[in-house]
Amino acid sequence: MVDWGGRSVKTNPMRKYLRKDSLPHFFCSGCGAAQVLNYFVQAADEIGLDFDNLVAIGGVGCAARIPVYLHAEALHGVHGRTLPWATGIKLHNPQLEVVIFSGDGDAAAIGGNHLIQAARRNLDVTMIVVNNLNFAMTGGQVAPTTFQGLTTVTTPYGNREQPFDLCKLAVAAGATFVGRWTTYRPRQAVNAIKKAVRHKGFALLEIITQCPTHFGRRAIGTGDPVQGVQWIADHSVTMREASKLSEKELADKFVLGTFVEKLEPVFEGSSIYWPGGDE
Repeated sequence: MVDWGGRSVKTNPMRKYLRKDSLPHFFCSGCGAAQVLNYFVQAADEIGLDFDNLVAIGGVGCAARIPVYLHAEALHGVHGRTLPWATGIKLHNPQLEVVIFSGDGDAAAIGGNHLIQAARRNLDVTMIVVNNLNFAMTGGQVAPTTFQGLTTVTTPYGNREQPFDLCKLAVAAGATFVGRWTTYRPRQAVNAIKKAVRHKGFALLEIITQCPTHFGRRAIGTGDPVQGVQWIADHSVTMREASKLSEKELADKFVLGTFVEKLEPVFEGSSIYWPGGDE
């Protein structure tokens, strides 16, 4: 079997999941969103995800372009409305696999209330938040997840606002799967995507990614994506490591791991589905 690139699918298994007419992609060189696309395709291949049954949703932002490249049904629309679309799709056909690719602005700013409600309802969708810590597509403005003190195009003297911790927000709202990893830890990110997609209920997975074009140049002083990934690594600790640090020491750190993984009643249309039980 030969794929569209002239190479065998056996030696190039990921090609079969991508739309050839949408390539080459538009991501900047070194962009972490492209890595997340790669991770998702790897995870899908490893769990045998049926792309004929998949609906991939993106709003507005760099990460929102990911569904455009997947060989599945895709919806790409306005800012912050990915979860209302996912709700309508899932209620109409609960058998579909719905995966959202969102940026941190899409999820935590204009779409923040939708995130809270979807988590509260335990809607059976997967939301992968590609967090590059700024509004990258529109020029690098400060975002709800930007650390205090960091410089962006709209905070030239440093960000004075407390950032959102998206994972804590999702846990508090009732999400039944919540995790966070980074582009520095690809294997853990792939495994987390697999777990999130297979989870029955609302799954939020945050992946911290580098943005060399805007966040890198303005906030950390380098447009080198390798140094951007290293900055993420230097500011990340696992849950076990975090347990040994004070609140002050954790102020500029991303805590990594799976924070919640449990089974609860799932909201599906006119009924409530109990995983492992009767409706």
